[in-house]
Amino acid sequence: METFRQNLLKWLKSLGPGMITAALVFGPSKLTITSKIGAVYGYSLLWVVIVAIFFMAIFTSMSTRIGVATDQSLLASVKQKWGKGASIAMGIGVFLVSTSFQAGNSIGVGIAVGELYHTSPVPWIIFFNAIGISLLFFRSFYSVLERTMILLIFVKLFSFVTTFFWAKPDIGQILKGYTTPSIPEGSQGLIIAFIASCFSIVGALYQSYLIQERIRVRPELKNSKNDSTTGIILLGCMCSIVIICAAAILHPKGIAVNSATDMAKALEPIFGESASTLFLVGLFGAAFSSLIGNASVGGTLLGDALGLGSNFSSKSVKYLVALVMVVGASIAIKFGKLPLELIVFAQSVTIFIVPFIGTALYMVGNDKNIMGDKVNSTPVKIFGALGLIIIFSLAIINFKELFFNNPLFH
Repeated sequence: METFRQNLLKWLKSLGPGMITAALVFGPSKLTITSKIGAVYGYSLLWVVIVAIFFMAIFTSMSTRIGVATDQSLLASVKQKWGKGASIAMGIGVFLVSTSFQAGNSIGVGIAVGELYHTSPVPWIIFFNAIGISLLFFRSFYSVLERTMILLIFVKLFSFVTTFFWAKPDIGQILKGYTTPSIPEGSQGLIIAFIASCFSIVGALYQSYLIQERIRVRPELKNSKNDSTTGIILLGCMCSIVIICAAAILHPKGIAVNSATDMAKALEPIFGESASTLFLVGLFGAAFSSLIGNASVGGTLLGDALGLGSNFSSKSVKYLVALVMVVGASIAIKFGKLPLELIVFAQSVTIFIVPFIGTALYMVGNDKNIMGDKVNSTPVKIFGALGLIIIFSLAIINFKELFFNNPLFH
């Protein structure tokens, strides 16, 4: 019994970095996409979750091994292999994408709490960004980040699982959705959006930094197990539950969803105010975890690219993380939504930076000189290559949509 308890405690301690990645990837935009998938196409696209989570798990575990195998940061390995320009381009690219999408996280926090208390979202945007920035200046920001993200994961899970039991979904249809892949007419855009956001190469890349920071804070964990897969499986569970809830509640009634708050509003007349409140709590958890996590990704990578280090205790890194939050909050307060031009800018940067990051992760993971005995195994090389094909295919599709089918460019 004592051995079981020790093993359980060891496993729980190994979850931190993977849980942080899951928490930052599952933000308000993910909640909106998953709600829309279920509302419009019912249970039929559940299989997409398995595909996206599988490849996300491959690249996250690769990044985890990179973090353990070397004392230098991933951008330092990129610099070693391809030169300073490549590492700077990667760092600035990630910073720009994080900053561009940060406004959406601020808006999500503001709207979730504003809807709960029937107030303007602006004071809440200011309040929760101030809390986010204050967390940076705890002595061990990593430990605070880890605990906050794990707490928010469980807030989200509690909220969505409770909604799941309210919804009373069709188990037969759920199983069919997972085991019988189909592409309903008109669903391609949502499938692409879901895979692109769930199979998050930027999130996977950040895992190596989280692992190294965890080891720096607690050196005794250097040779202990690092479980990134559990966090990614939980990410898949949250996506699945929201799709299932929307399929059970909104799809039969033909209720459209254009934002995560639409899902909360739709729950109220069906199940009462408490169901709506519970879902808004889940939306808050999604938005606040992404608000902190997304900012820390942008600030850390830019700090590393500029030679300021990637250490979470570095003042320069903390100021850059705070900068992402301040810019995101300012845009959220000024516009009240993510401006179309900013979305286009973020998408265009993403199109060019994500394939490069995916390739860099894969090539570093395959490099025996850097990785030693933690080099990618043959199955990881095969599935990683398939993942890269998906990343490049999505980039080509998004490039075509953005530059040839976008009215802003005509």
